[in-house]
Amino acid sequence: MPSANNSSRLEARPGESIDRSAPVEFDFNGRKIQGFRGDTVASALSAAGTSIFSRSFKYHRPRGLLCVAGNCPNCLVTVDGEPNVRSCMRPIQPGMKVKHQNAWPSLGLDVLSVLDRLHWLMPVGFYYKALHRPKVLWLLARRFIRRVGGLGSINIASVHDKHYQHRNRHTAVAVVGGGPAGMAAALSAAGQGARVVLIDDQPELGGHLRSNHQNVESVPGYAGQPGFQLAQAMAASVVQAPNIEVMSNATVFGFYQDNLLGILNEDALVRLRAGKVVLATGSYETPVLFEDNDLPGIMLASAARRLVGLYGVRPGTTAVVATETDRGYSAALELIDAGVEVSAVCDSRPASTESGASQAVRDRGVRVLNEHWGVKALGKGRVKAAVIAANDNGEAGRKERLRCDLICMSGGYQPVDALLHQAGGSSKFDPVLADSVPQELPTGVLTAGEVSGFHDVGTSVLQGRLAGERAAAEVSDESTVNSDEIARLIARAEAALQNTVQTLPAHSFIKPDSCEPGSRTFVCFCEDVSAHDIADAIDEGFEDIQTLKRYTTVSMGPCQGKMCGRALAGICSGRTGRTLDDVGGTTSRPPFQPVPLAALAGPSHMPVKRTPMDRVHRDLGAEMVDAGPWQRAHNYGSPPDECVAVRERVGIIDVSTLGKLEVRGSDAPILLDKIYTHRFSDLRVGRIRYGLMCSDNSAILDDGTVTRLADDRYFVTTTTGNVDLIEEWFNWWKAGTGQCAHVINVTSAYGAVNIAGPKARETLSKLTNVDLSESAFRYMRSAQGDVAGVPCLLLRIGFVGETGWEGHFPAEYGDYMWGVLMEAGREFGIAPFGLEAQRILRLEKGHIIVGQDTDAVSNPLETGSEWVVRFDKEDFIGRGGLVGAAERGPKQKL
Repeated sequence: MPSANNSSRLEARPGESIDRSAPVEFDFNGRKIQGFRGDTVASALSAAGTSIFSRSFKYHRPRGLLCVAGNCPNCLVTVDGEPNVRSCMRPIQPGMKVKHQNAWPSLGLDVLSVLDRLHWLMPVGFYYKALHRPKVLWLLARRFIRRVGGLGSINIASVHDKHYQHRNRHTAVAVVGGGPAGMAAALSAAGQGARVVLIDDQPELGGHLRSNHQNVESVPGYAGQPGFQLAQAMAASVVQAPNIEVMSNATVFGFYQDNLLGILNEDALVRLRAGKVVLATGSYETPVLFEDNDLPGIMLASAARRLVGLYGVRPGTTAVVATETDRGYSAALELIDAGVEVSAVCDSRPASTESGASQAVRDRGVRVLNEHWGVKALGKGRVKAAVIAANDNGEAGRKERLRCDLICMSGGYQPVDALLHQAGGSSKFDPVLADSVPQELPTGVLTAGEVSGFHDVGTSVLQGRLAGERAAAEVSDESTVNSDEIARLIARAEAALQNTVQTLPAHSFIKPDSCEPGSRTFVCFCEDVSAHDIADAIDEGFEDIQTLKRYTTVSMGPCQGKMCGRALAGICSGRTGRTLDDVGGTTSRPPFQPVPLAALAGPSHMPVKRTPMDRVHRDLGAEMVDAGPWQRAHNYGSPPDECVAVRERVGIIDVSTLGKLEVRGSDAPILLDKIYTHRFSDLRVGRIRYGLMCSDNSAILDDGTVTRLADDRYFVTTTTGNVDLIEEWFNWWKAGTGQCAHVINVTSAYGAVNIAGPKARETLSKLTNVDLSESAFRYMRSAQGDVAGVPCLLLRIGFVGETGWEGHFPAEYGDYMWGVLMEAGREFGIAPFGLEAQRILRLEKGHIIVGQDTDAVSNPLETGSEWVVRFDKEDFIGRGGLVGAAERGPKQKL
């Protein structure tokens, strides 16, 4: 929606991020918008006169730009079908299609804005109190609530072409934050020879200095230069440093154990393990509380400075600055230089705290009103005027109405300490700094800059240098540590901190009457939660900040407390009479910023396992198929011919994919009797028995053979895809029993083949001294011996209805064993057969395939396998269900 006064581009200025020689056109709600390369969607729309960017979640109030830094919900749009995009962070691209969200039929005229007039029907916690009785009331309301709830809409039919990769990295020192403190820390650590990765969520290094055109006086060597030049100079030094890697447009969304950082870097999810981590994450500027403080045209002072300094956009024509910090004065000076008339600066602090910045504003002819609050904003689609009042002992005194189309707020700072808390650190409120500052730092973590509560550039740079020196010292050889330099930096930092503290103004955390405001003083812009709502919730008994958060939903929206956490704690403190430390804060959990599920999932690579003879099958022209995680030979050209070879001559099949477990220990027989329906404690050494295992409800879980190799050692085979499940199943039923039984998964350690057919005995006899005669090696027997010089476990079993042996041998001999067996069987017409032929032969024989001939509820009585169930055993898994099934009789039969 165009602004009434059409904000417009300024003349080109040094330090801006846009390239005016490269125009870019895109579509917004069917309207062509032109910006420049380097513009974001928000800056281009603002330059084109757009003031309303979205509608609020609950009341559908018009919302305009608030932070221009990706920390609030006000500018969420849909871009090329992707919902909930932060328009102030998304660069414009030629032809992109941008649409508004949460408004119908248009941003300017939203039917559901009628909810704003009915706000009295939706008091805090109304969803817990209403719609319960009569029950039909919820059934009627549910459809409407689901229809209007949420923000952007997901188009499940759309296919996105963005593919995310996963990367694993290591570094000696990781620095989070690319502002002055972060860059100073990186340069300092790199100067000591440490490998450094600097992670910043902005496209360019510099932090808040990028949009600062005021002179910086507190950094040695840069006195009298504007902030953006300091940012450019430090960024150039970082880029030139050979052992610093910069990750721009990268968000650290989680801090995990042992200094593991989760990073979303454009199309990659990076797991970065660091020796030491320096958190130079900065702080958020927070809004000021007054009535209707959410109108379009009301934004943070830092947002106005970003629009002016980075994108050359004039955010309004006449401004009022409501501030509780010196940065409000800096914003006023930037606006004046941009041609914006500043009618007044309302500073809530007393006149005795005036600084050089306030005097500079006075020198430009601007009224500075100390001890004045913003009381109310006037306007509908955009702010038209501000009502201010003098502070009369904590109450609103004489009021004054100031015409304006822009209100810039600077309500204090909220440290970006989520990662610190995720790492296990803690914060404590400092009444002198009026800020939460790090109290306890975890091992391997250091902080620097505004996250520590100091908002002076010179102090931030010093802290960064010191943190970098310390981090490098802790990860390097002691002989390379410059202890003298660290000592000098500590002394300078302490002096700078002391000087900063002495010059700090007396500062109230939140204005005294803010706990009794009107119902339109918004604390949480995401969920439309007002200060009045929070006060009511506290009065209802929700004094703990964790339950208060959940009852009111404050901080539970897209910004996750970035804009409202400070005010929430202040109101709770003032209302309950507790200190801010007693009130505490809400818990910060990863992800710190939203992360696409596709990024967490990563590339769609399925794990593939190959048998030791895989190359041989491919050389023979086998058609390969997936069998669980394995690749198996489906056929070698003609499954019917392969079946004939097994029936009439001799065939060979690769069965290495069978699951193979060794179960050892004096109590191994007891464990097997518990898990299988058959009995294995009485199985003789050298004998084999077929077994089924069932789940608790008597459904067939898996089948296979059990071979007893010794009194305390069994060799168990499972189906191809179930070995991991069965291994866990064994361990689950063994846990807590105290039994001496150990389960070892040896699937990948062994290759295996099955030789079957009328000529199988003649083929195998050529290669082994094991007596394979019918009388010496009977069916369901085992023997250990050498085959072609390779130690092998031979099992006289088969599921194809012909004489056969299954041989298990070290996987390293796979190619060799296949070759010698094929050569030995050449005179008998040996042929390889694949999975399809095996299935045909098994079907003819009548052997079931679990998962193919059975389903999730099939039990042994229904598959003709009752012969393998021993009801005379005292207990086994699934026995109760099978007893009941036997009494009822089978409902179906295979």
